[in-house]
Amino acid sequence: MIKTGGENVASREVEEALYLHPAVSEVAVVGLPDPRWIEAVSAVIVLRDGKDASVEEIIAHCSVHLSGFKVPKKVIFQDSLPRNASGKILKRDLRLSLLP
Repeated sequence: MIKTGGENVASREVEEALYLHPAVSEVAVVGLPDPRWIEAVSAVIVLRDGKDASVEEIIAHCSVHLSGFKVPKKVIFQDSLPRNASGKILKRDLRLSLLP
């Protein structure tokens, strides 16, 4: 659960909206510290091979499917997401790797 601007956002709901985008292969949504929002909804995305997407395109896509406060404030593209031996995405490790 991400607490942003006094609202609770379920990361899974944002992830489901992002998976609807044709260029998204994998995604993890985490809350990153933000001076204004307490936590900023942040999407870490792995794109499909041969596909391309911009930050603006991803945000516009989410704006159609989600309420404004659930739309990611930050979009980060990576080549892969950290996983454990059984294949589960390690969001805690991902979040820690993104902190300044």
